Amino acid sequence: MLNEHAKLISFFSHCKEVVGRKRLQKMIYILKKCNFPFSERYQFHFYGPYSEELTLRVEELTNLGFLSESKEKKSGYYQYRYGLTDEGKKFLNHYDFQLDNIDGIIEKMNGESSRFLELVSTMMYFEGMTKEDVEEKVLTVKSKQNYTQDELEKAWDFIGQVKRAN
Repeated sequence: MLNEHAKLISFFSHCKEVVGRKRLQKMIYILKKCNFPFSERYQFHFYGPYSEELTLRVEELTNLGFLSESKEKKSGYYQYRYGLTDEGKKFLNHYDFQLDNIDGIIEKMNGESSRFLELVSTMMYFEGMTKEDVEEKVLTVKSKQNYTQDELEKAWDFIGQVKRAN
């Protein structure tokens, strides 16, 4: 019944903490595109791929006490931190569920900025197109981000690495 919730809790058990709602959205989307078994539906949004289902599941897990959520005031906005609670660990013990090969990808994503993960997830969103068309689309829909050709190349390399890792 709560298998999809258990998948998210398992994700948090691997990454310990996620800082930022946008980062969380992009990390789960990238993992989904790397064939990890996340079922949340995504649509294109202002910051790239976004899942209302993911937002609701995280809210439910927080309300159930399985995830902790803290809010920090930053310059002009709030930043959220999410982590697994002891109750969440106990809940996960009821499921025989493993996310194999996920640690390296999580570590790689944690080493990157949210801005970069936004670029990567947006490129992956348009993956059915040619490389040139993806780049043109990204530069159009993300024009305010002013991504450089070097950033696009780094993102292509990153995508190749994470897809090979699973």
